[in-house]
Amino acid sequence: MRNIFTFGCFLLGTLGAVSGARSQSVSSSDEPSYRKEFTYGVNFNTRGGLIGGVSVRSARVLDEKWSRFWSIEGVEVKHPKEQRRPSSTGGIYTNAKANYLFVLRPSVGIERVVFRKAPDSGVQVNARLGAGPSIGLLMPYYIYYDYTARDGANRPLPPQDIRAEQYDPAKHTKEEFIVDRAPLFSGISQTEPKLGAHLRGALSFEYGRYKDAVAGIETGFLVEVYPKELTILKTPVSSDKQLNNKFFPSVYLTIYLGHRS
Repeated sequence: MRNIFTFGCFLLGTLGAVSGARSQSVSSSDEPSYRKEFTYGVNFNTRGGLIGGVSVRSARVLDEKWSRFWSIEGVEVKHPKEQRRPSSTGGIYTNAKANYLFVLRPSVGIERVVFRKAPDSGVQVNARLGAGPSIGLLMPYYIYYDYTARDGANRPLPPQDIRAEQYDPAKHTKEEFIVDRAPLFSGISQTEPKLGAHLRGALSFEYGRYKDAVAGIETGFLVEVYPKELTILKTPVSSDKQLNNKFFPSVYLTIYLGHRS
């Protein structure tokens, strides 16, 4: 992952140098016709599910080459060893999952134009570098577990006793008694905040037919670190520290829309 970080910094530095060389030939017609930009988008990343999360970003133009921005992103981070399984009753649960991990990432950063598009058409390429705190939210993963008493033939006896509890593989040892996963926010009152930090580098490809509208994609890498391992999975045969991580590198893509003024 150190090589990815080094390469990303080198890439952004190279792009900046290229942009600096091009700036010598920039004419007054290249001055942007807007001073502010606001975008919102959907995030896909190698640590998330089908949709990783959502983000918003606000940028202010400094000159024809540079902008500064702030953004905030909300994503779910999954463990690479997560496995979904069917329960004996037809439900679905994630084996060994003890907690969800949701992360809020407020960032500040700088942006440099690498290739500027024509006023009314074309694609503009920007290089972005940002950093900020990461607020990890560990929320318990709940399942429904069947505690109903049974007779000698393993037939359930009334009354039925099904409880919603945080999944613990050391406690919930009989998979046939796992009924289903509980609703997403069942354990929200037990959420634990964890503070970390992140750094990202990216390229954005913007297309805007109109001066006051923008659409595009941003693709790049992100590295995130916490002081201690964050427990997403638990197993009786491995310690939490061995099974979980405190360092979360990822590659991401964000599709966004927005407006300028």
